[in-house]
Amino acid sequence: MDRLNGPVRYTGETVANLDYHHGQLRPVAGVHHYQVLRANRSHPEWADDYGWTYNHAPMLAYWNGKFYLEYLSDPVGEHIPPGQTLLTDSEDGIRWSKPRVVFPQYRLSEAFRRPDGVELPAGTDAVMHQRMGFYVSPGGKLLVLGFYGFCPAPKDHPNDGLGIGRVVREVLPDGSFGPICFIRYNRHAGWHEGNTSFPLYTDSPDSAFREACEALLADKLVTLQWWEEDRSPDGFYAIEGGKALSSYRLPDGTVVGLWKFSKAALSADGGNTWSGMEDVPSLVMAGAKIWGQQTSDGNYALVYNPSPVGKHRWPLAIVTGEDGRDFDHMRLVCGEVAPRRFDGQHKDYGLNYVRGIEAADGSPPPRGSLWITYSMNKEDIWVSEIPVPVHDRTDTHVDDRFDDLDSGGHIPGWNVYSPLWAPVTVAEFPSAADKSLELMDRDPYDYAKAERIFPESSAVTIRFRVLARQTDHGQLFIECCDGISTAPVRILFDSDGCIRVLDQGYYADVQTYAAGSWYDIQLTVDVVKQNYELAIGAFRKTFRFVVPVRSVERIVFRTGPVRREPNVETGVSGSDAAGADEPVQAAYYYINYLQTI
Repeated sequence: MDRLNGPVRYTGETVANLDYHHGQLRPVAGVHHYQVLRANRSHPEWADDYGWTYNHAPMLAYWNGKFYLEYLSDPVGEHIPPGQTLLTDSEDGIRWSKPRVVFPQYRLSEAFRRPDGVELPAGTDAVMHQRMGFYVSPGGKLLVLGFYGFCPAPKDHPNDGLGIGRVVREVLPDGSFGPICFIRYNRHAGWHEGNTSFPLYTDSPDSAFREACEALLADKLVTLQWWEEDRSPDGFYAIEGGKALSSYRLPDGTVVGLWKFSKAALSADGGNTWSGMEDVPSLVMAGAKIWGQQTSDGNYALVYNPSPVGKHRWPLAIVTGEDGRDFDHMRLVCGEVAPRRFDGQHKDYGLNYVRGIEAADGSPPPRGSLWITYSMNKEDIWVSEIPVPVHDRTDTHVDDRFDDLDSGGHIPGWNVYSPLWAPVTVAEFPSAADKSLELMDRDPYDYAKAERIFPESSAVTIRFRVLARQTDHGQLFIECCDGISTAPVRILFDSDGCIRVLDQGYYADVQTYAAGSWYDIQLTVDVVKQNYELAIGAFRKTFRFVVPVRSVERIVFRTGPVRREPNVETGVSGSDAAGADEPVQAAYYYINYLQTI
């Protein structure tokens, strides 16, 4: 089969090296990653008040100037009941509200015999499975949706067409929810108004809500996302067989449809009829989702895991193109795979089930960026902001101070990885007039990370000022990297009050550091000589690179060592991590300025 066949094509030559979480892909400049939910079994009050550790399939909407994020949740593992769906919101995409249950646990009040002969006893709990989360109606109403299905045995699936049906409710402007209704029953499986717990939407006394539901039901493109759980033989769906549809329109009105497992098709009439679904071998992926959309600069982007192994979902990559059919320039969106803290069925490693803004009221999201959401290891929920235009290089040297930035706000030009227990923020330190970039870390299994791109160089001088609040715990790694994250320079503010450098295979002492003291550091990097000079106050010494590179173009600040687990040989089964629910003593680090010349 021709690798370039298909309705869409990746025409580039770059592929991801899965021996690295970042795939040795060039990072998109300025991407910010924010953790929305950190699962916590022992302290539910610090998470979602339930302590469930399977959290997955997030969906994203932007409406009335706010983000809304829906995700489904089970106590331990995928498809193991009970299940429910929660919703959280944010005004800036950085700080998110505590999740609230939007679709509660559903329990059968009486026994039910399915068409396949399986008996569901009274008291059987449902799980939730939905490929669509939000819809904004022509009248401006925001609807949130979910699907209730059953898994009689652990290896059964709730998206087999035998579940109850799809539920809907309105998200009101004040953040409250309207009543839950079914919008479509799986009638072919025996479910209807007489044996379910919520009414059909047609029974709602709210005429505007009914009109919004009718508009959704009439939209054959949007509702095509429902086929997988529904599988009704009533002719409601224009094309069958695909999972997790993502679609976008081309300038001539053609709709491009993308599904899991590298499937694609085209529609010339808005989703009413389709070309045959085709394999797209140039889009290497497995059972993870793909997201496609037109970006605010008029170009197109696909975001997905370029991995053929469904259990190893890293890195998260983006490819871009001008016409929506041909894509090139595979770049890194996120190459962080945090340790999985909780074992559970089908808890695949990595960045799972990416989705962008699937419903909006027409107002652009902050800064016109491409916003996405995904689950990490199917237990934590994240969002990412990808600047548009998408690029991975700069021609301008860095001269960054943080005084004019909003405290706790957006950090332009920097790549930020910010877990809830290891946030990266602009802080009023040492004062409101002299701000710094703060990396705080109290997470026993994750770290804070901030990196800055500068012009690709064979010779560069990097200057920055750094302070550690403590000397008896925490670590700050400082690296200078090339375009694919190879780090020939690695400096460490270690947990015993000593500054060290990686030299000839071990960390060599440079000098001690004091808590609360600023240190002006200068790196003079020479790629031709494969060495660098480190200057800290009166200390000045030249060190050889620890790995060879042809150029450098990024500096990285990170509160933990490089992660090399899981890897391509790691099995998906494991055990719970010890002490994952308790924070460690917080360590604080500050960068006051950064310059490159």
